Amino acid sequence: MKFSKRHLAKTITWRILGTLDTFLLSWFISNDISVGVQIGVFELVTKMILYYVHERLWFKSTIKSSNRRHILKTFSWRGIGTLDTVILSWIITGNPLTGLKIGGSEVITKMILYYGHEKVWYRINYGLDQRQRKKRLEKLKKTREL
Repeated sequence: MKFSKRHLAKTITWRILGTLDTFLLSWFISNDISVGVQIGVFELVTKMILYYVHERLWFKSTIKSSNRRHILKTFSWRGIGTLDTVILSWIITGNPLTGLKIGGSEVITKMILYYGHEKVWYRINYGLDQRQRKKRLEKLKKTREL
């Protein structure tokens, strides 16, 4: 899998938002700040890896960049992210119901945050310099052929 500074930057910015959300939800649902901290710390590792792989796979997708693409990415990531949160929360708290409550509550908050994150990054050209140059060159070649 090829390294991408854009996808790494998206991974880091999303993880900051996602970890803060998970920390707060875990703390409020468990009534224990240490549970929020533990889940947040473990998710820093698991979610960054999962998110980066998710980004690389979606980058190869043929679905055009549009609201449909952002919505599909939102749902696919949320499924992966929620499963990870439920499992980590269950392991850390020892209670499967608490894991389901934390994972279930973040479905709503994270989907809203993720969709917004995707829309912001869609407007940012960071890391797309080569792709934009390649498109311009292809367009120039086509006009010269005519």
